[in-house]
Amino acid sequence: MSDQTLHDRAEAVRRFNRFYTRHIGVLHEHLLASEFSLTEVRILYELAHRSALSTSDLCRELNLDAGYVSRVVSGFEKKGLVAKTRSAEDARVGQLELTEAGRAAFAPLDDASRNEIIAVLKQLPEPAQQQLIDAMNDIQNLLGDKTPAGYVLRDPVPGDMGLVVANQAVVYAREYGWNAEYEALVAEIVAKFIRDFDRGRERCWIAEKDGKMVGSVFVVRQDETTAKLRLLYVDAGARGLGIGHRLVEECLRFAKQAGYTRMMLWTNSVLVEARRIYEKAGFQLIEEEKHRSFGKDLVGQVWARDLS
Repeated sequence: MSDQTLHDRAEAVRRFNRFYTRHIGVLHEHLLASEFSLTEVRILYELAHRSALSTSDLCRELNLDAGYVSRVVSGFEKKGLVAKTRSAEDARVGQLELTEAGRAAFAPLDDASRNEIIAVLKQLPEPAQQQLIDAMNDIQNLLGDKTPAGYVLRDPVPGDMGLVVANQAVVYAREYGWNAEYEALVAEIVAKFIRDFDRGRERCWIAEKDGKMVGSVFVVRQDETTAKLRLLYVDAGARGLGIGHRLVEECLRFAKQAGYTRMMLWTNSVLVEARRIYEKAGFQLIEEEKHRSFGKDLVGQVWARDLS
């Protein structure tokens, strides 16, 4: 390859950098009106979307100075936005977690950032949107990005509902030995959601990673004041990314905006990880009962929380 060819390609990369930097600057302008700097928002973002991070993790992931991160985290602690606990594996390591106040402070920033990007994507037709995402993934892969690929939450598109049924049936058969009765139940819930969909008061989110569905959740109307969370699941290969927590948070946010004052859900005691997510999100166990379903002896549980 000639020196001139390399020179031309370097200039092409520089042109792209200038173009992309301008776009990123426009997208981040709204953050400057908040009380947080862009770097502080990056730290809040990591804490909101990943669990059990330490100060060292943040330094490594964001390529930031350790002293600076420690000062930011200390400031967040004083404001009640971040809580620090000791790791169960190593008591010397402090794990950081957003408090309710921290999540409340971050939520409008997260929404504003997402809405800015949605506005940009809406300027493109559907095929071009996917082409853009694919190109971004190609850049990451070609430049040797070894970090786990991110995920997106999106509305369902035609064909998704059939995949929700299939994926749920496979996951629960493989991990818990549930039989076809569960697949039938999921199919009934999904069919009712499609048939009786109330746009203002019901919602479904699809979690997608590397172009593949890896999770989903539904909010449906139980009654005028109560929303019901249904069919939360995350594929085994996508766990540990905070997808389950994020899906539940989206459900709670939507239910509040839709005017509900309470949310409930039904699960089974054997689904330990899901129960931890619900408990962390503020749900409380209000009822449980033994039953025989899906070919197993189970303990069904009803969890609920107020949305005020």
